Amino acid sequence: MKLTHKAQAYQYGQDFFSVKTAEATDFANEFNPDLIDADNVYWLNFHNLDDRSSIEKLCQKIGLDKLSTESIFLPLRRAKVEEYPTYLFFQLHTLRNNCQDTELTDQITFVLGAHYLLSFQTNEGQHFGEVRERIEKSKGKIRNQKADFLLFRLLDTLLDELFQYTTEVSDEIDRIDKRIHSQMQSDLLREIELQKRQLINLRKLVQPIKDLLAVLESMDNALIDSSNKHYYKNLRNSCVSLLEDIEAHKQILDGLANLYYAVQGQRMNHIMKVLTVVSSIFIPLTFIVGVYGMNFEHMPELGYRYGYYAVVGFMLVLSFSLFIFFMKRGWLKRD
Repeated sequence: MKLTHKAQAYQYGQDFFSVKTAEATDFANEFNPDLIDADNVYWLNFHNLDDRSSIEKLCQKIGLDKLSTESIFLPLRRAKVEEYPTYLFFQLHTLRNNCQDTELTDQITFVLGAHYLLSFQTNEGQHFGEVRERIEKSKGKIRNQKADFLLFRLLDTLLDELFQYTTEVSDEIDRIDKRIHSQMQSDLLREIELQKRQLINLRKLVQPIKDLLAVLESMDNALIDSSNKHYYKNLRNSCVSLLEDIEAHKQILDGLANLYYAVQGQRMNHIMKVLTVVSSIFIPLTFIVGVYGMNFEHMPELGYRYGYYAVVGFMLVLSFSLFIFFMKRGWLKRD
């Protein structure tokens, strides 16, 4: 789904929800943290960072530190979490929405307050469709929880996207495996290396998220309810499982690369074996032809009336005998 607005705001409680889509400047002008209802949760999501002045104005309203505000627009080198008196600020990388290239990532920033959550995406995309559906249809317990539970749901959705990508890699591995045993095209090795590189890039995304979740889990902060910390522990365990899946897929790809070389070597050995057998058949024939091709004057066989037919017949019998011998020894069979 292509989003037609740069920002989206949800306000919800146990018995209701409201949603508004508008430009970033509208929310910067309208949002007032002093008027937040403590019984509700406010979620503002920005789908890109094009309107920097409006975003900076909003960050100033909610009391974000200047360094935090500046970090929203700077390229992130590694996931980080920072604790402030009135909010938690952290950033991470994830896969760009609907993108199969792990080198194309989306930088996402979260600002968690007492009753609100801000999320900023560097690229337009629909990462949190499932969370929106849960809010709108009151699925699960999200309407009964605070902003920290909403944060858990958003992070869970991002991890689900990464799990989905590993599933696609697994399917691609199965296709490569079948092609190795059937087609053995020359581009197979390139595809194997491509999938390995994708997994390495994916691991670079997941490992920092795992470290970030460990910090959130162990953090003693009133913004994250102690009763909800086990959710973040589950997310961290999911990251561990994801890393294990990535490593397992990488090992399978290493095995497929070795299998590719083994099959190629086996086929080359078979070709060399066939060529050797053919050479072994023609070597004695070449010897016979060479003997009778010598220009000596006195060669008794040259005077025989049926000498030519006898030599040709002998050569045919010899060739057939050698062929039968090689067949019985199994040297012409494909493994």
